[in-house]
Amino acid sequence: MVQSVGTMALARVGTCYRSLVRHPSKVALCGVSQPGWIEGCTGAKRHLLSEDVIKLQDFQQRKLAVAHLVTGLKGNYIELFSQKLQRNELILRDELKLLLHLCQSADDMAIARDAIHRYHAENRNLVYGEFRFGPLFVRLCYELGLESLAAATLTDESMRGFFNDATSFNITIDMLFTKGSYENALEVLRTMRAQGIPFNKDTLTLAAGTCFKLNTAESYTICTSLLEEGQTKGQTVPRHAYCFAVALALRQNDIENAQSLYSRIMTTDSRLCQNLKVIVLAMSGAVTDAVSVLSAALLPKSPSFVKKLEFSQEVVDVLRLRSEGGPHMMTVEQLVTRLQRADQVTQQTLDGMLCRTPTGKRKPALMMEARKTSRRTLKSLQSTLLSE
Repeated sequence: MVQSVGTMALARVGTCYRSLVRHPSKVALCGVSQPGWIEGCTGAKRHLLSEDVIKLQDFQQRKLAVAHLVTGLKGNYIELFSQKLQRNELILRDELKLLLHLCQSADDMAIARDAIHRYHAENRNLVYGEFRFGPLFVRLCYELGLESLAAATLTDESMRGFFNDATSFNITIDMLFTKGSYENALEVLRTMRAQGIPFNKDTLTLAAGTCFKLNTAESYTICTSLLEEGQTKGQTVPRHAYCFAVALALRQNDIENAQSLYSRIMTTDSRLCQNLKVIVLAMSGAVTDAVSVLSAALLPKSPSFVKKLEFSQEVVDVLRLRSEGGPHMMTVEQLVTRLQRADQVTQQTLDGMLCRTPTGKRKPALMMEARKTSRRTLKSLQSTLLSE
């Protein structure tokens, strides 16, 4: 019965899913003296991966499609699967796929974890094909808030080779990062490296963000080493990763390396980069240059629809501290006052700017279907053009 339900449901899930995508209104998705920032940042626990990577909505739609196909059999199916495990029976790919689409609780996930252990043990030396169970499992953990289960499963030595993609590791690290489990996130990163899973751009950003949050000598070494390695191999290091590294270097009081890391950022016109630039200049003693950056940001005659560059209160406080008692003290105070009056000083911390959820790729606007007939003559436009 388990096999027949699984095969029938998964054979039809594509059609049902496409229907739900075309008509999303039919259903509702469910389940669903040093500045303070240098001493320690524990706030702004936000995701570092965009929805383009996590794809939670797409996963939930697929789950919903499967649930509609096996209505009334969900509880029976999971119970039958548990009995199948107890009898040490062979687990087929489609059965496991269906099970993972039907899990709705931590108890269900306990059965799912036993199932993937068994499946991996039975198929360790076989090629799974194009379908990858890893991202499916961790997205399920993501949906149910089971980041510890995801981390424990990925770092389990007996599961080596099952999670053979960067996406599974990246989503798990992102979950742990959001919950503040930075040590566990670093352990998942180490496992990823030990298993030879190539680091991509998302991995580098997550690694740098995790190291920034840990703010230890070890995490600082790991962060700088990973970015150096990526650059040496010709890999594109994301700007966001460099920003994390710059901020971590400042927290470790390594001003020289902070300057070096900042110089590698290709495009520095973003709000985050400009804030980091000011604080790097201020902490390196280049107060005059920092003042020049703030002065250039003042746009007294700009139209109201032009978004003005904002600076964190923390950043201007660092500049004030570094200019105190010096020849530029009054200039800095006047400049900060002008920025405040222009609403260009924000209470958002640097930590908040760094730990932001990216917007992801913008979907191209749908092009309007080209008219095939003339509104005036009601004749075919193609035939009209040909006659001309």
